[in-house]
Amino acid sequence: MKRLAVITGGSTGIGRCLVKAFAAAGYLVSFSYVASDSAASEVASEVEAKGGSARGIDCDVGNAADVKRFFDETTSWSGFAPDVLVNNAGVQTWSSLLDLEEGAWDRVIQTNLKGCFLNTQAAARLMIAAGKKGTIINIGSGCNKLAFPKLVDYTASKGGIEQFTKVSAAELGPYGITVNCIAPGAIVTERTLDEAPDYPETWSKITPLRRVGTPEDIAGPVLFLTTPAASFITGQTIWVDGGLFSQAPWPY
Repeated sequence: MKRLAVITGGSTGIGRCLVKAFAAAGYLVSFSYVASDSAASEVASEVEAKGGSARGIDCDVGNAADVKRFFDETTSWSGFAPDVLVNNAGVQTWSSLLDLEEGAWDRVIQTNLKGCFLNTQAAARLMIAAGKKGTIINIGSGCNKLAFPKLVDYTASKGGIEQFTKVSAAELGPYGITVNCIAPGAIVTERTLDEAPDYPETWSKITPLRRVGTPEDIAGPVLFLTTPAASFITGQTIWVDGGLFSQAPWPY
């Protein structure tokens, strides 16, 4: 029996890896993206070349009308309600608190936090209407619990996602829907390498496992949360960080 996974921000980075991982696990995969038609077509083609089925739909995750259209097109394409939602879409700015522009704040909060809300609400309504015991997974960050200087808007959004995960788990639990958060540590992607070419070397030095993570390191725990073995886990944040954010600053 086919299952449907919905992934936001699925054309690049961690999202791209998640699309391929869910397709390899036998899911139909619908993913959203913004302004990257070629990248979306490429990942869908990669999935189909391996016998899977994936469809990318251009969608601003922080826009209610776009999200409604996305889920309408998704259910029309697949023929049924989603079994899994992964809220992965996210953006960030690099600015101090005093220099951060209002427009940048609004864009990050709208995409990261409001987008998580809108997609969770839409997917959960469909799951409940179909009588499905679904799984919702929000992608967080080390910012969930630690202050990241010059990432004030991003940190605020990810801290909000942690609390949103908890209240969503409490409200959706009676319907059999689990809601959890995966909080990655230092993950090497095209974006992080573009921002800092020495990213792997810099972050591996302070990560207890002495390496940075990969998108595949995130895909494994995300898939685990969709299995029967994880059916009694909800409202939790699972740190996938090589121990990075479990350690305190230590002067000795």
